[in-house]
Amino acid sequence: MPIITPNYFAYAALALWPLVAIYLFATKPLNQALIWTILGGYLLLPVGTEIKFPGVPAFDKNSIPALISVVGCLVVARRPAGQSGSFGLAEALLAALLVGPFITSEFNSDPLQVGGIYGSIVIPGVGHYDALSAAVAQMIVLLPFVLGRRYLGSFEDNRVILRALTLAGLIYTLPMLLEIRLSPQLHAWIYGYFPHSFEQQMRDGGFRPVVFLGHGLRIAFFAMIAILASTALWRCRERVVPAASSVVTGWLSVTLLLCKTLGAFVYAMALAPVIMYVKPRSQVKLAAVLVSLALIYPMLRAAALFPTELLLEAAGVVSVEREASLKTRFDQEKALLDRASERPWFGWGRFGRSRVYDNTGKDVTLSDGHWVITMGSFGIFGFLAEFGLLALTVFRTMGAMRYASSLREQVFLATLALIVAIGLVDLLPNATINPTSWLFAGALLGRAEALRAVQSRQSATSRTQRPPAGQLEPRPTRNSLVKAE
Repeated sequence: MPIITPNYFAYAALALWPLVAIYLFATKPLNQALIWTILGGYLLLPVGTEIKFPGVPAFDKNSIPALISVVGCLVVARRPAGQSGSFGLAEALLAALLVGPFITSEFNSDPLQVGGIYGSIVIPGVGHYDALSAAVAQMIVLLPFVLGRRYLGSFEDNRVILRALTLAGLIYTLPMLLEIRLSPQLHAWIYGYFPHSFEQQMRDGGFRPVVFLGHGLRIAFFAMIAILASTALWRCRERVVPAASSVVTGWLSVTLLLCKTLGAFVYAMALAPVIMYVKPRSQVKLAAVLVSLALIYPMLRAAALFPTELLLEAAGVVSVEREASLKTRFDQEKALLDRASERPWFGWGRFGRSRVYDNTGKDVTLSDGHWVITMGSFGIFGFLAEFGLLALTVFRTMGAMRYASSLREQVFLATLALIVAIGLVDLLPNATINPTSWLFAGALLGRAEALRAVQSRQSATSRTQRPPAGQLEPRPTRNSLVKAE
């Protein structure tokens, strides 16, 4: 990893973002302000730079937009949080994510000595203070989910999300194309350092763009979900710029192809036609299948039932380089899974306790998949809490689709479900989760719950308006039938 030495502008960007957010909340509708505060911070702020004060979590590109969004919703926009409603599965999973670090600390108070005869190091145990720190960090991570669920639960909110993704994707293609041509330099030019390994951004005789997202995989994934959003708008004949929606989708697709990231390109080419031509309810069923695959993937890997050899052969058809890269991922994943299986239920905790070390005490781990990182740190309990919460939003949407009032609303809701689902699937090989992932998942769950709530109120109203038992309902007249039609 490179040495991070930010310039003054990097710190200034973090310090000034709350002012940008307050301006948005004071001048824009709440849904637009919330979406652009989280999405804009993710796309524009520096990677790896943080403002740290003793005793409090670090302020960085993930925490600052989330925290200032709470202030914006409650104070600037003056929208109260309202009633939380009954305690359900979503609340139970949220609670598990916050309580999990404390349980993990109780089973990991012992220091670990790693290494061998050529050298060793001692990794400290996990104490109560460390558990509290992890829980607070987890709470900040979950803030976009809570805000999205509370404030982005309408049809118009879903529409604004897809429009914002499309517009942000279009704007971002300009720096992406610049870095494809010149190499990924914008982060270094503006913030004074490159946030990752430069060699990993070289691919097929050219470069993968990075801009301000830290890695070529992340920017390709963002370009992919922008394509899915623009495809939904294309199907519904909506425009975000004067150009036709088909042109916008084509332009984004060409840019993604130039990113030289096979996984994201396959996602886009598989899901964009589904959004364009398949019935929305079938799309949500597909999304449910995808999240189910993500949930059972650890079991398949542990039982050696996942077709790794078949995927390696397919990658080898593309290039030897991609096959070697995928093999390294699978090998490292297996080593980390074996390590996690030693303390399977609540994991090893933080401080690198779940990683793999050689005989000299050197960390030889390459951890790419978010799922195995979570399994190693917080065990099966933490994995099911996090991945289960994200998957729940899709399952709830599948049950609420029949209550959507129009085809346009179904298309937008199904597209958001596919975006959340493919994001969960991408956490198997990569660690691309970010505040926008949680925001979109929260918005999806909020809309599904709103639709079910409306249906429940209508059912309750219809029951109260029924005639008493034994009394016949009035016969409908011809005029009433025509009006109903």
